Amino acid sequence: MALVHRRDLSPPDRPVLILALEGWIDAGFAAATATATIMEQIATEELATFAGGKLIDQRARRPRLRIQDGVRVDIEWPEPQLRVGKDALGNGVAILVGPEPDYRWRSFSSEVTKLAKELNVQLVVGLGAFPTATPHTRVVRLAATASNSELASQVGFVPGLIDVPAGIGDVIGTECAEAGIPSVGLWARVPHYVAGMAFAPAALALIDGLASVAGLVVDADELRDSAEMSRARVDELISQSSEHLAMVRRLEEQLDESDELQPPDGEVIPSGDEIAAELERFLRGET
Repeated sequence: MALVHRRDLSPPDRPVLILALEGWIDAGFAAATATATIMEQIATEELATFAGGKLIDQRARRPRLRIQDGVRVDIEWPEPQLRVGKDALGNGVAILVGPEPDYRWRSFSSEVTKLAKELNVQLVVGLGAFPTATPHTRVVRLAATASNSELASQVGFVPGLIDVPAGIGDVIGTECAEAGIPSVGLWARVPHYVAGMAFAPAALALIDGLASVAGLVVDADELRDSAEMSRARVDELISQSSEHLAMVRRLEEQLDESDELQPPDGEVIPSGDEIAAELERFLRGET
């Protein structure tokens, strides 16, 4: 069984390849929400599928069983897909969706890179988000993992040398860069105390970043409304606690003074678990 099955479909010319696989760090569900927005706004067709049986731990991510009146109708197996389409201006888009593989990362990345070269992809863009000590009252900033300093500077980056676990997006981005296709990962910096729940401002930052680096047009009006509502809900919760207000002010001061993501020397920033739990109760109408 081949690792990839390519459909006989005419792809758009010189598309931007968006990497939006599920399973890696996604604070505030920013990448998932941004991906859903893209898929809602851009009509896509399936160009290729990857053999889930060779890539996915099916006990960890089980297939979905559809039952109608007690009768098994269908079983949907989890597998990565490459879909293609065009944005409102006719710009080509290819988007890799589905689960991040559990196995055969090198083989999978090589197959994606081959497809990218076949499609004459002009740029590879990954989507992700990580929690950090930043306040929800400020614009969500992005951090890059890029194939060159020009792209990194265009997006913004965390200064210094950092050693972190890699997701499949950066593995694919690295291999594509080695094949001559520039790549950049867009990472939304999400307030640590809302990282466990949907935070629309972070998803909006990813959509805006995608427009900036790739020139793609995605209608994000509904997402902007959701972002305003998200901040308003968090504002309402924070205002009920002097301790939480003080924490947010410290984060604001830290951000205004420096671009560093770490708390000032000698000061401990709360983990955010307490606020996150209270926010969940608040959104359920229990406070």
